[in-house]
Amino acid sequence: MKILDRYILVSYLKTFVSVFVILMFIFVLQTIWLYISELAGKDLDLEIIFRFLLYFSPKLIPLVLPLTILVSSIMVFGSFAEKYEFAAMKSTGISLQRAMRSLMVFILLLSGIAFFFANNVIPWSEYKSLNLRRNIAQLKPAVAIAEGQFSEVGDITIKVAKKSGDKGQFLDDIIIHKKNPQRTGNYTVIKANKGELTSQEGSNTLSLILKDGNYYDEIFQKDPKKQQKKPHAKSYFDEYTINIDLSGFNDIDLEQEQELSNEKMYRIGELKNEIDTLASNYSKEVQKFPQDIKVRSGVTTINTNYKAETSDTKPVDNILDVYENPDKKQILEMAISNVNGAIQTIEAKKIDLYNKQKRINKYEIALHDKFVITFGCIVLFFVGAPLGAIIRKGGMGLPMVIAIALFLTYHFIGIFAKNSAENGKIIPFVGSWFSTFVMLPLGIWLTYRATTDQGIFDLDAITQPIGSFFKKLFKIKSSDL
Repeated sequence: MKILDRYILVSYLKTFVSVFVILMFIFVLQTIWLYISELAGKDLDLEIIFRFLLYFSPKLIPLVLPLTILVSSIMVFGSFAEKYEFAAMKSTGISLQRAMRSLMVFILLLSGIAFFFANNVIPWSEYKSLNLRRNIAQLKPAVAIAEGQFSEVGDITIKVAKKSGDKGQFLDDIIIHKKNPQRTGNYTVIKANKGELTSQEGSNTLSLILKDGNYYDEIFQKDPKKQQKKPHAKSYFDEYTINIDLSGFNDIDLEQEQELSNEKMYRIGELKNEIDTLASNYSKEVQKFPQDIKVRSGVTTINTNYKAETSDTKPVDNILDVYENPDKKQILEMAISNVNGAIQTIEAKKIDLYNKQKRINKYEIALHDKFVITFGCIVLFFVGAPLGAIIRKGGMGLPMVIAIALFLTYHFIGIFAKNSAENGKIIPFVGSWFSTFVMLPLGIWLTYRATTDQGIFDLDAITQPIGSFFKKLFKIKSSDL
């Protein structure tokens, strides 16, 4: 490796590592903010929180890595141009492409690493993080009662307007929904003006002492007619105590892993197999459904069920004319009922097929995303490097603003295109690659402008014709005078 290549590569690597660490830190903080509700109040130790962030970090690479390449390229090449280092290179016959050679090798290597992450590490982290989230969600703190919202504690769901006391043990305006293992729903409601949480040291029992309240319990009746009257029991109490067993709350194995599955957990080969299976089942279901509707309509059994009473039948214009009015009414009601049932079945099947097609689209998008991150890194490098050489500005100011604007454009175009692809408005291939296809012409154009020492916009090409026009116009007016 020549001295120039080493110098450019080392300068780029220093900026790349710094920007990557900063952006990764920002996105990790965003992850904590997004999932703070799942972590807060769970009495988790630092090891579990560290594992949580470790499992989520690889999933941030598709966002952090392209943005890091774009920002670093603009900053480094902008700094070279600002310090006239490119001018010195060109004076010795070294072109921009030659100066970028070592970095192109690095970006190709980095793209290969990104592909490995997308195909191997990210599926693993998705599986691990989802299992850890499910296990953390089952952890219940000893006292996790927040003001102004319902909190689940044992077999009750409680909401308080205000907490006071040195340990938050005094409660005001309490509403409790008590669970019943034999019935699903909120059939027992307790309201109290005051309350207090008490527990002896070392005890696994939490006592909730309610004062000045009402108790409402809806009574279930097997007889539907009696149940329509909504029988219930209601009572008033001066003091009522609820004991909550806390012994099993934190008895959760955070290492436990369940068989979970989504499109982000598969590698390329597994995605292809899953897509083939889903598409095959979808096609069979689409072909079978019209036959099922036909059988349900009874059309296929008309000839077998119909028997003429006599052979002396006269032709009629309307089959209903054969029947009396009461029979006509009954036949029409049955027909309307059958048609409405068929319509409901078709609408339900339409929604079901839409969801299944959407799932297939998600799997296809996940398959293309494995390759998009690889080519996205390359394209954004050829956007950022020549753009930095053109704007001739290094540092964290203007280059960072331009890089973020370009990346947000790239990112949001990708999001909108993928959402359209999931909904079936465009094919998944276009939805996955659309943002890359948009940036590719920009990268080619910027590289051409930078290698030919042209700015982003050739202002002379615009101002000179306008100036010539006004000069000729003034000359004509002067000659007229």
